Amino acid sequence: MAALTPPEGQSREMFFLSRMSEQLENQPDIILPVGTVTSVLSTALSVADSMSPAKGGGSSSEAASVLLKVSERLVSALVEPTQTQSTKTVKTPAMGSAAAVFMSVNGMEKLMSSSFFKTENITEMYSDIISATLPKTNDTKLPEPVNFTLLHKKGSPQPGLLTCVYWEDRGTEKQWSVEGCTASFSNENYTVCSCSHLSTFALILQTAEGGEKDSQLLEWVNLVCVCVGLAFLGLAILSFLLCSWNPKINNTARLHLCICLFLAQLLFLVGVSRTENALVCSAIAGILHFFFLSGFVWMLLETVQLYLLVRGLTKVQVIQREGLRRRYLLLIGYGAPLVVVGVSAGVFPDGYGSKEQCWLNKDHYFQWSFIGPVCAILAFNWILFCVILWSLRTTLANMKSDISQAKDTRLIIFKILAQFFILGCAWILGFFQSTTMLKYLFIVLNSQQGTFIYIVHCLLNKDVREEYKRWLTCQCKATEGGTQEDLPAVASRALSAK
Repeated sequence: MAALTPPEGQSREMFFLSRMSEQLENQPDIILPVGTVTSVLSTALSVADSMSPAKGGGSSSEAASVLLKVSERLVSALVEPTQTQSTKTVKTPAMGSAAAVFMSVNGMEKLMSSSFFKTENITEMYSDIISATLPKTNDTKLPEPVNFTLLHKKGSPQPGLLTCVYWEDRGTEKQWSVEGCTASFSNENYTVCSCSHLSTFALILQTAEGGEKDSQLLEWVNLVCVCVGLAFLGLAILSFLLCSWNPKINNTARLHLCICLFLAQLLFLVGVSRTENALVCSAIAGILHFFFLSGFVWMLLETVQLYLLVRGLTKVQVIQREGLRRRYLLLIGYGAPLVVVGVSAGVFPDGYGSKEQCWLNKDHYFQWSFIGPVCAILAFNWILFCVILWSLRTTLANMKSDISQAKDTRLIIFKILAQFFILGCAWILGFFQSTTMLKYLFIVLNSQQGTFIYIVHCLLNKDVREEYKRWLTCQCKATEGGTQEDLPAVASRALSAK
């Protein structure tokens, strides 16, 4: 290297690689043994590795193009002209692997960075750089597109646009380009690129300038909304426990629905990002899976209770506190989710938790252990609602509007139907997170489930409002009389009086 005399303005390393490329270009039919190719290629990669990236990036792109040509021609020298397929493979310390057609060179990102992709967005290299060539020919066009599967450098998809690109070398202009390449499929682990020509390929992630700020704002909105939802869930739980309810109303399913949602959202808020300890993270993911599934099961049980109540109504009976007994409700409400979580953990225990968050990962489609039961519950819920409305069509039509039985029935149906859409259908938005607006909508609707339950089942309930008034009246009297009794004591006396 020290004996070389490069032209003015060119480094010795660049001059060395250029001469090597010229020698290989002048001998297109040369056949080299694997040992020679390994030695020469290792030398070329070492020389390129010793080059410091230029501040302006110009010489960096030129060095990358020359190194790619040297690598491709050296690998091509392994294939004899009569061979249609080569089984020879060469490996070097600085290189992943190379064969007759495909090659992956480690460390090329510093020479061919994402800054060579012209866009207004922020860019990031999201895969290794691979080359695909046909030996002994310069023709790169293909009669039909071929697919390349590129693994992601990060385990979970980041917010942004994944773009399949190839290295375009037009003399003095060298850059990443999307011409002839499209992303045909992508998940959290890999992306399939479909390209109509052979070249050097990579994945580039594009994010908007304000992407980081939007992400921070989204986190703050989520934090505030979840805290508000938790507060109202807590008020709803206290109301269901302490208030005196109409004997016709069975609040067992509704109470445990609120408990499951409260625990699930609280744990999700404080534990979903606790990925430092893999065992703890897996436990958090499993508990979240259980509580969220329990919430849906309790929602289904409330619909079943409504169906049993309506079945008695169609027989012109007085609305009574009927339906499944409490112990059966508890057995189903917590037993069914426990079975699903137990089976899921037994089939694929590594499905709980990942390096990014303590939730279900998508390996082996494990997320369907939650999505599947949820979809089944929502479908069954919808069928039950249709059956209920069909059964009541004649009964409600014949009832006079001032009959309390009709009023109670219509109100119950309205509340639980609205609850079905708020608690169930809001989760469907989780499948559509392509825009920022849908993300905010999903966060707001799902975090305010407790707010909805409290408003509909507590504030809009006349008996509960009367109970609140008695609590406040007793509290005010106690304060005026100098007694420092707390609210639970007052509530206890109110319940005893009932």
